[in-house]
Amino acid sequence: MKTIEKEISAAQEIKKSSFIAYLAPIASFEALRAQLRRQHPKARHIVWAYRALNEPGQIVENSSDDGEPKSTAGAPCLNALRGAELINAAVLVVRYFGGIKLGTAGLVRAYSSSANAAIDAAADAAELVEFVLRKKCIFFVPFAAVAKFEHFLKKSDFVYEASFGTAGAEFNAELSAEEFEKFKGFAEALAPALKMLHEPKF
Repeated sequence: MKTIEKEISAAQEIKKSSFIAYLAPIASFEALRAQLRRQHPKARHIVWAYRALNEPGQIVENSSDDGEPKSTAGAPCLNALRGAELINAAVLVVRYFGGIKLGTAGLVRAYSSSANAAIDAAADAAELVEFVLRKKCIFFVPFAAVAKFEHFLKKSDFVYEASFGTAGAEFNAELSAEEFEKFKGFAEALAPALKMLHEPKF
């Protein structure tokens, strides 16, 4: 499976209707959808679809036709994501109606090709990357050991956030199975200092 880490777009015109497709990480889906609503107030439709992996490791899929005839817009976009084996990714297609009706089959082809155009643009720009499953790891470290943990996390290029309290810091990290094993190896030497609040299950 593959995913995308930054937004990319592609546009085409079909029988005077303009289709602008955006491929984006699932984390920015809601913000991008709101942004497109503001940027394209005169657009007839903003169709979307996404595929995401939830905490138990299940694939969650959803789509919207946004007023187009049922299954002529969101479903073709979702099928494009499936065909490219994309996960934690969303595609949104803005349509400006050009006055010529495309018909059911024409709409399916138009939305499918628009979504695929954005996917192809991402592939051409080398923006599609191998998907690595990462899960949430939350742990508490007293102040005496915080500097050691921060140094380890930064040196390992782990993605994390830290919130500080009166007794120490709570770390929230997204780790792959390999990264978690590396983290456990480091933490075992400092076991008395570490309190695991949420351990990922791979």
